[in-house]
Amino acid sequence: MKRSPSPTRIFLPAGFKFSADVAGLKASGQPDLAFVEAAGCTTAAALFTKNRVIAAPLQVGRKHLRQSRGRVRAVIVNSGNANCATGSEGLLACRRICEKVADLLGARAEQVFPSSTGIIGVPLPVQKIILKLPELVATSATEQAVHQFARAIMTTDTRPKLASTRLSFGNCSVNLLGIAKGSGMIHPQLATMLVYLFTDLTARPIELRRLLKAVCDETFNCISVDGDTSTNDTVLLLASGQSGICLRDARVQTTVRHALLELCQSLAQQTVSDGEGVQHVIRLCIEEASNGGEARTIARAIATSLLVKTAWAGADPNWGRILAAIGASGVTVDPSRIHIFIGDQAVCRRGLASGYDQRRAHAEMSNPSYEIRVQLGRGSASASYLTADLTAEYVRINADYST
Repeated sequence: MKRSPSPTRIFLPAGFKFSADVAGLKASGQPDLAFVEAAGCTTAAALFTKNRVIAAPLQVGRKHLRQSRGRVRAVIVNSGNANCATGSEGLLACRRICEKVADLLGARAEQVFPSSTGIIGVPLPVQKIILKLPELVATSATEQAVHQFARAIMTTDTRPKLASTRLSFGNCSVNLLGIAKGSGMIHPQLATMLVYLFTDLTARPIELRRLLKAVCDETFNCISVDGDTSTNDTVLLLASGQSGICLRDARVQTTVRHALLELCQSLAQQTVSDGEGVQHVIRLCIEEASNGGEARTIARAIATSLLVKTAWAGADPNWGRILAAIGASGVTVDPSRIHIFIGDQAVCRRGLASGYDQRRAHAEMSNPSYEIRVQLGRGSASASYLTADLTAEYVRINADYST
């Protein structure tokens, strides 16, 4: 039996303790330091940004996972400062934090996984974080602190992003919990976000990595808000081994994969819906492509076109901009075979205007969310992609981000 993922109810996986605090990294004075203590047998796998400019915590976290062979005892996250483009001092700061956490837990430094999010190019005030660590570790709480953790990792997010579900296997149950942050710089490879996924399954790191990659390819790598890829993107999956259920079992694998996919879809939806300045969320459905890669390429071309995104902001059914973005995608398409639908109405057939009802299309695009379908007439492959409009509010938020 499986419950649908819930963004409000928490099914807390056994073996994890959460806490959060204020270290003074954010000018707002809001919580900016988050911590998770994991059971000693916890295994992990992670995926990181494809950006060539990589923040210090990603360099350290990747190295720690290799050194510990996928064993994690703690996760420490700060917001308000990305600790990126900070040179050797940034790496040293990250290592010092990990060493202090490890010392407090009686663990090894390579068993501590660090993350940061915030402004790039500003030295991390490491001492502020280190001074807070003893209290943060000592007051590790359980369910009531999960929401505090989710808020502490936020930057320009307007709300925390959580999803949770419970699976039943006979008399035993497995809990899955996901916590994410992300609002701007959202684009595949990965989307710009921090995502922490927790379960009390027993699993080897290699099994977790295989599962994580498959799920991310269908969720976090299929969303876009503004086309920018961050320097700090991380998706971390942790398994505490406390449930007594083993991922190695084929039936368990199938059930867990489907449940984790739904959970990550929920987090991805929440992320795009909370995108900076977003007024409309659009589900792009690219159909009749020759293969999945081609469909995703075209979806990304449409989702990152400024002309398309600004038309969406005004609920303007300017399908010609979509057609032009398809043509600029690099895929060899035949315009005379392309159909475009806004909602259930065809606005373009065979690359030409279809005599559609503009008022009806405008009304559809005025909804908070709607669907646009593109049929390429090239094959049977398809792809679904979640994206958003581009508004003046997005410009305002990012015009003075560092000041």
